[in-house]
Amino acid sequence: MPTPHIEAAFGQIAKTVLMPGDPLRAKVIAETYLTDPVQVNGVRGMLAFTGTWKGCPVTVMGSGMGMPSIGIYSYELFSQYGVERIIRIGSAGAYVPELAVNDVVLADRCYSESSFARVQSGDEETYQYPSPELNALIVETAAEDGVKLSHTCVHSSDVFYREGDPLYWKDLVREFGVGCVEMESFALFHNAKVLGRQAACLLTISDSFVTSVSLSAEDRQNSFHTMMKLALNAAIR
Repeated sequence: MPTPHIEAAFGQIAKTVLMPGDPLRAKVIAETYLTDPVQVNGVRGMLAFTGTWKGCPVTVMGSGMGMPSIGIYSYELFSQYGVERIIRIGSAGAYVPELAVNDVVLADRCYSESSFARVQSGDEETYQYPSPELNALIVETAAEDGVKLSHTCVHSSDVFYREGDPLYWKDLVREFGVGCVEMESFALFHNAKVLGRQAACLLTISDSFVTSVSLSAEDRQNSFHTMMKLALNAAIR
């Protein structure tokens, strides 16, 4: 039963979906890791592929950039396709020296100035939370796989280019306890809460506001493999 944004038939999308922001990264993940991947969505170029990882079905689908985009796709996946769990896999900029480039981070909560939750459901909370069960499963998987996993509160921003004080992020660290920034997890966590589903957010630090170190596009693609394998192994537990 296609939606306005997803053309897959019911049953073509697995119960667990991994969601990178970039649909082309979804294609790379599917072609690199999944067995017999089949493209199940191409509407608006938001590619989705379903295949198997170690014999278990997994779907990888791009979310696009920002909360409105992941808000649409995650809501439709949860509400129309029977998806039970979504694990966002993306990049983030570090706000604190404890997080270095290439570190893998699991969001334990998410702060945002966004109006997404208020407009969507009347939820006035400025923090949204991942599913404890799914986060615990990812922590267990990381320990078994020997992956060092950092934990932090994530700043989910509506704005990539921000005018004014270039050191604004220091105020966010001090006032809201955030450790890094991305643009999607707040909406994902909110949708999961509203619809009674599970969501988590795994991030690889791609640049640092503290040190100004930044990965190149090629290094970013290569360095994300640890996070991708961790997410895939967690997805089939």
